[in-house]
Amino acid sequence: MSEGGVKDPNAAYAEFVKGLWRENPVFVQVLGMCPALAVTNSAINGVAMGGATLFVLVMSSLLVSSLRRFIPKAVRISTYIIVIATFVTVADFTLQALSPAVHRELGAFISLIVVNCLILGRQEAFASKNTVGRALADAAGMGGGFTLALVILGGAREVLGKGSFFGIDLFGPHFEPWVIMILPPGGFLMLGAILLVFAWIAEGRRKLGAFATGIQGRAHGSYGPDSRRDEEAMR
Repeated sequence: MSEGGVKDPNAAYAEFVKGLWRENPVFVQVLGMCPALAVTNSAINGVAMGGATLFVLVMSSLLVSSLRRFIPKAVRISTYIIVIATFVTVADFTLQALSPAVHRELGAFISLIVVNCLILGRQEAFASKNTVGRALADAAGMGGGFTLALVILGGAREVLGKGSFFGIDLFGPHFEPWVIMILPPGGFLMLGAILLVFAWIAEGRRKLGAFATGIQGRAHGSYGPDSRRDEEAMR
């Protein structure tokens, strides 16, 4: 198989999945907070911003990984920014042509994808050091995770702040919306609540792993300091 391909499908799958959950750009790495908080007052805005970011990340990673041996190290960051800006322009014009209303709502945040630390960081940390196949898997996973996070944030804020989801009314005319959820403070409140859930899940998995390790150690006759003290006391 050529160098640009993926020699190990399992490795490519792992690179893809890690961005969706284990290393989610928003909920775990806390990257790209500007668009995550500013434009996620509705689910459709989350889809549009996430889709544009996904497109830019995948195409930039494809080009950077393909040309990684030809980009001088001294100008690599400038080169990455030029590549990213090119695809941001394509995404900006495409969104403006396909959905002018959504483009107006997102405003300058589409253009600000150029300085999104997630995209530039993946070029420097991963795409420039790996094959095209792995770079694409990483970009798709990170971009998909970013899009998923924006849709979750936008959908939750829209449901609570407007009583709708993707513009579809859910609760009828008697619902009293939480207006704060579609205002800037609502973005911080919802993000904080979701980060709390992620931290709770991570802590639960850590405790479960420690418990399983302890059980396996006892099964193989490996005791920790507490177990040794208990054994000596019994003697």
